[in-house]
Amino acid sequence: MPTIREELAALADPAYRDFQARLVPTVEAGRILGVRTPALRRYARELARRRPDEAHAFVAAHLPHATYDEMNLHAELIGLLARTPEEAFCLLEAFLPHVDNWATCDLIRVGALGRDPDATLERIRSWVAPESPEYVVRFGVTTLMSLFLGDAFEPSQLQLVADIDRPEYYVNMARAWYFSYALIRQGEATLPLFEARPPRLDAWTHNKSLQKARESRRVTPEQRAYLQSLKVRA
Repeated sequence: MPTIREELAALADPAYRDFQARLVPTVEAGRILGVRTPALRRYARELARRRPDEAHAFVAAHLPHATYDEMNLHAELIGLLARTPEEAFCLLEAFLPHVDNWATCDLIRVGALGRDPDATLERIRSWVAPESPEYVVRFGVTTLMSLFLGDAFEPSQLQLVADIDRPEYYVNMARAWYFSYALIRQGEATLPLFEARPPRLDAWTHNKSLQKARESRRVTPEQRAYLQSLKVRA
């Protein structure tokens, strides 16, 4: 019986492998098999449904996995296997410290976290803490963005992201991504953060957030012009 790695290798596309190597420069090219995301997701669903024992054994295995694609499979399986927030926290705490690139980080989508917003928000606070690794912080920010900009939003959550003081590009891009969505979905609470002078965010994150919000089709020409007026000097 083939191993999971062998099954993933059979799904790989060499052209996509080369493309992916350029997209995730923090990953050694030799670790990339080249499985396209739709194929990876289909495989993850089949593994979780038809071979659940094997899926659970895979996410319990020693980390990190040898290949980028196995790490991505693990990221997908967390969302498929976690039935409760507690199960999700356990799987995430084991996995997140081993994530070494933005693409694997952004594949993690865990619906179970939405069942206990209070516990999830407390966990996000620990994920974005100063001592957390780069992609743990990024995951905390993207989880806040995906789960807490709707009914669970509170203005104080903006400060969680504003207070992050990190040099890493992929952390600050996540912060800008979060604030761009917040400007669109929770504009009344978010705009004062960008109207404040002196600016409350570093210039790069401030301006990148405005840029990404302006690029949204949900923004009117008038709103786009106003957001443009809020840019600050770098």
